[in-house]
Amino acid sequence: MSGLLVAALALAASAEAADRVYTVANYPVEAVAENAVAAKAKALAEGQQAAFRSLLKRLIPVLAYPRAKQLASVKAAELVEGVKVRSERNSSTEYIASYDFYFRPKSVRDLLRREGIPFTEQQAPVVTLIPVWQAGAAVSPADQAAWANNWKGLDLENSLTPIKIEPPGKEVRTDAIAAVADGDESAMRALAGKYKTEYALVAVAEPDPAAGRLVVTLAGRDAVGAFVLRRQYRIDAADPGYARELAAVVALRTLEGRWKAANTRRVTAVAAAGDTDLLISVEFRGMAEWQDISRKLGTMPGVEELDVAGLSARGARVTLRYADGAQRLAEELARRGLNLRSSGGNWVLSLR
Repeated sequence: MSGLLVAALALAASAEAADRVYTVANYPVEAVAENAVAAKAKALAEGQQAAFRSLLKRLIPVLAYPRAKQLASVKAAELVEGVKVRSERNSSTEYIASYDFYFRPKSVRDLLRREGIPFTEQQAPVVTLIPVWQAGAAVSPADQAAWANNWKGLDLENSLTPIKIEPPGKEVRTDAIAAVADGDESAMRALAGKYKTEYALVAVAEPDPAAGRLVVTLAGRDAVGAFVLRRQYRIDAADPGYARELAAVVALRTLEGRWKAANTRRVTAVAAAGDTDLLISVEFRGMAEWQDISRKLGTMPGVEELDVAGLSARGARVTLRYADGAQRLAEELARRGLNLRSSGGNWVLSLR
């Protein structure tokens, strides 16, 4: 094979990888209208706008997020190349579905360049991630599977930092996992060797029932370098999946932030994850209430990285970052007619 052909194939592969990040997969949409046809059209239109906002948060470095507000008037439908239905169900007036949205890479690139907004579109090398659930001597296979599924439910293939999920094989001993979580770089290299890759991470989740917390350690080596990130999340005994879901979302956001910080011009830092990252359950009695709540939340000054993690007929889960913390956010939302309260260690939002 000639050197010219090899170079051409490499260039094509690189372009394909860059274009992949312009797909927002498995995105939930829902709407209510006077009939099923109108509900579907409404859900698609609103879903495209929401998916576009999610795409911008993927491409734009954290410190440039405020500049994305200048794109609020952009019609996402004009940037969408195609859609694919993952699942859907409807009644005579309601439509609920999950879509893959394929945005036109060139159109989005041109828009961001025209507006002078920095962005990163090149995917990092794939990292192997091993989710590990540790709960003393009695580790439940169901808990281990649930923790892995929290990761698999994310859009890992199209992320700026694509992830391959692997189980914690028997050949990987508990003490080796602990050494990686403690920041031992030789253990990190050994772990990567076990999985025949250059980049490998462990995501160790350890519930602390006494403290009502889930301690999650993300450690290993990604394309940026070796690191250890340890965070705690409040556990609601009635809904333990809440803490796991938030932990996986924040971890993926952190990996993307590291990659963007290292690869975007004029951006040299990424905001540290802290207690300002929130997963909020939203309660409403119908789509009109949901639209009112989401509009007020989306226009709230200081709210960043707002994204819909799940949506149903009477509830939603959203993730966001608010620099002043949940209590201050609750005070500000109260002035807008919204009630953000702590329930069972979790945050719940509804109209007042």
